[in-house]
Amino acid sequence: VLERVLSVSGVHSLVHNMWGYVDTTIRWCWIPSWLPSWCPTSQNHLQAAEDMMLRCVESPFLKQYVSISNNNRLWTLNFNRESIAGKTPMVLLHGFGGGVGLWAQNLDALSQDRPVYALDLLGFGQSSRPNFSTDAQEAEQQFVESIEQWREKVGLDSMILLGHNLGGYLAVSYAIKYPRRVKHMVLVEPWGFLERPDTAEEDRPIPVWIKALGAMFTPFNPLAGLRLLGPLGPALVQILRPDFKKKFSSMFVDNTVPEYIYHMNAQSPSGETAFRNMTVPYGWAKRPMSQRMDQLQPHIPITAVYGSRSSVDSNSGAAIRELTPERPVDIITIRGAGHYVYADQPDDFNHRVLRACDKVG
Repeated sequence: VLERVLSVSGVHSLVHNMWGYVDTTIRWCWIPSWLPSWCPTSQNHLQAAEDMMLRCVESPFLKQYVSISNNNRLWTLNFNRESIAGKTPMVLLHGFGGGVGLWAQNLDALSQDRPVYALDLLGFGQSSRPNFSTDAQEAEQQFVESIEQWREKVGLDSMILLGHNLGGYLAVSYAIKYPRRVKHMVLVEPWGFLERPDTAEEDRPIPVWIKALGAMFTPFNPLAGLRLLGPLGPALVQILRPDFKKKFSSMFVDNTVPEYIYHMNAQSPSGETAFRNMTVPYGWAKRPMSQRMDQLQPHIPITAVYGSRSSVDSNSGAAIRELTPERPVDIITIRGAGHYVYADQPDDFNHRVLRACDKVG
């Protein structure tokens, strides 16, 4: 399809000639040894930014690296008190480009009745950033196996998995492979469930020149521009996503949130590269989860949470219910929330999640 688009637009040769230059330039900016001088970030910057994000969390918690295979480590927040130690723990899996700090408005409430663990997925945040397979299925399994190895090391027999965006996709993938370890799933605006419609291009006309540029930049990671701009990267986050600052306005009045987002995503693009390899144009999953829902054990209940103002289609929740009619599937829509439901309406989100998990011991 891309070849056809490029041929019609008359820019195929231009793209081919420009590719070498652009590829070399962007890849040069990704060389780790150049990061300190070009991008104003480092592991210490990220650690400090996360500490700032978590400074308003009142509940006591531990911060630790959990070692898994191949010398990788997953950064983990552990909320656990003796009085709730016997309850099934809830494990929070963030979405693409996210990290544990984005749960700042949820950690206190969610950890009142049961242990809560929040981890940076492999390749994101403060976790290790290894090379992932370029094969979508293998990359997905690298994520899944890292979660299983983490669970084993932490010593959890079973858990409630709460995943946002990419985290929701990985939660289901994990539950398919390790059903005995999952008692309940809360899928928050999950990515990658529906198949890409065959009529996507016809239904949403896109100018040829935009398609051509999209084709040219397809080989690059989604957030490459953030690193390519170097010292201008932090300002870019504030310009393009001023809403993030607003989402956390009850906790911070400064640039705590955009700085955290910048430092998370200006590091080596490990998980970001894996995500890119798991997608097709326009952000659809190469391996949509709807094709595999029949492999998920029917005894695992699902709660799907969507924001009423989100651009993500809540039809994925209805599709889950339709594909597995024997499974308990509860679909929740939170008014006034967008894609980042847990940050847009944290009190409502926390209340609804706690209520959905009430029946889990």
